Amino acid sequence: MKLPDTYIDGIDELVRLGRYSCRSEAIRVAIRDLLKRELWFSDEELDNVSRSKQHALKVVTDNVRVLKIS
Repeated sequence: MKLPDTYIDGIDELVRLGRYSCRSEAIRVAIRDLLKRELWFSDEELDNVSRSKQHALKVVTDNVRVLKIS
């Protein structure tokens, strides 16, 4: 994955400030937050989803893969 220098500098600054332990953690949090906002239900919305759909969503969100960033 290629990122603009300004993004990398910003991530490095967050790590330097101690907000995240490393670049990978900062990127994981950013991706998680994007997916939560764009694709996943909020806790309140999830209360209104059927149990079978809740299970399916949990399976999807629990399956974590390593994405090689070069």
